[in-house]
Amino acid sequence: MTATSAAMTFAISPGREAELLASVPTGLLIGGQWRDASDGGTFDVHDPATGEVLATLASATSEDAVAALDAADAAQAGWARTAPRVRAEILRRAFDLVTERAEDFALLMTLEMGKPLAEARGEVAYGAEFLRWFSEETVRDYGRYLTTPEGKNKILVQHKPVGPCLLITPWNFPLAMATRKVAPAVAAGCTMVLKPAKLTPLTAQLFAQTMLDAGLPPGVLNVVSSSSAAGISGPLLKDSRLRKVSFTGSTPVGKRLIADAAQNVLRTSMELGGNAPFIVFEDADLDAAVEGAMAAKMRNMGEACTAANRFLVQESVAQEFTRKFAAAMAALATGRGTEASTQVGPLIDAGARDDVHALVTAAVDAGATAVTGGSAVDGPGYFYQPTVLGGVPNDAAILRQEIFGPVAPVTTFATEEDAIRLANASEYGLASYIYSRDFNRLLRVAEQIEFGMLGFNAGVISNAAAPFGGVKQSGLGREGGSEGIAEYTTTQYIGIADPYVR
Repeated sequence: MTATSAAMTFAISPGREAELLASVPTGLLIGGQWRDASDGGTFDVHDPATGEVLATLASATSEDAVAALDAADAAQAGWARTAPRVRAEILRRAFDLVTERAEDFALLMTLEMGKPLAEARGEVAYGAEFLRWFSEETVRDYGRYLTTPEGKNKILVQHKPVGPCLLITPWNFPLAMATRKVAPAVAAGCTMVLKPAKLTPLTAQLFAQTMLDAGLPPGVLNVVSSSSAAGISGPLLKDSRLRKVSFTGSTPVGKRLIADAAQNVLRTSMELGGNAPFIVFEDADLDAAVEGAMAAKMRNMGEACTAANRFLVQESVAQEFTRKFAAAMAALATGRGTEASTQVGPLIDAGARDDVHALVTAAVDAGATAVTGGSAVDGPGYFYQPTVLGGVPNDAAILRQEIFGPVAPVTTFATEEDAIRLANASEYGLASYIYSRDFNRLLRVAEQIEFGMLGFNAGVISNAAAPFGGVKQSGLGREGGSEGIAEYTTTQYIGIADPYVR
């Protein structure tokens, strides 16, 4: 049965949800075994659409974190010596298993994170692709052998696994953020301690079991879900056996992790906050721009670091674009992600919803107009209306802060130079988007815009084959692409005496 046909045959009922939740491991994965927390502690995972408890998981302690690193350290040498083809085949089997279990993963993400099932299925396909991509990259992590320029010696360069890694994933893409970190680490020959977000750990728990089912040896991947992020990262970052930390999350937390990692000079990969500009020039296809704006803004209800955060529209087309954009946003149906008609699920919790509304209220108070939406949705769960704000002043807080919700503030610019200046007026530099029919304009903007990624007439640009990452306070390093595996390797140079000298 294909994933598509399976999706058509599953009926989402309370019984189906309960059956799936009962199948998810609730313990800590340490050394290949699921076990309780050392102090017996637990924490609850809630459904953001209802506020109800979905499951209760073991809550790892600092002692458990060190036990997980013990297991990773013990497995590191043997795993590093494992043939690349063996590692590649494990990743390929994992891809096949995730694909076979697509409906389980999609429903689980919908339950714990809130996104509509259709979007969750898209994340399964996207997340699984990192397993397939890095299964192919595993055997292509080439070194090199060459002669020195003066011809007196030989140079041998090899790539070696960096060693045990701490992987910290966010709540908004529970599967894809795990596969995007685990897959290259497996490919490079690194062992891992994975700390999922406490709001959405269930998908990572099921994924870890899937990796074991695919043949990953005990101790290579250890999972320590916990209600205390600091209780896990604190002792591990101080332990000299840990050699790398990879984090996806907020810039303030990332800065603290970088500072802590500096004490042991750890390798760091930081995928941090974003404030993506979506620039619409007057020569753009406005219907295509609106379609791209919907994709760039409303993926994951706007709870994505790549989400379009600021809509900069050239003055001559601003009114028409705003009208069409608002109509498209107003037509979206809000509801629990398991409902077939739902296009917009809840925000992750009450605090997130309140933060979004505070930004909207402040923008309206400063002179912006709510063209559509602008309020929370009454009833259970943490829903917010899809919102378009017109006439947003350039100094409004909503243009400076990451919104992380279904709210689109629109402001205007006069010239190409103005657009670039406004786009760059941010401490962040992750994703950006421009819509124009002028390819030369793309080249000019790309050279001047301070962002690690740029979508040209495209509202979704994330792909396993592409290097994902930002500049400025949006982070360090890249995930995906051929660059992704390099984040988990060190380079060793061996100078060899000229073999022709006797």
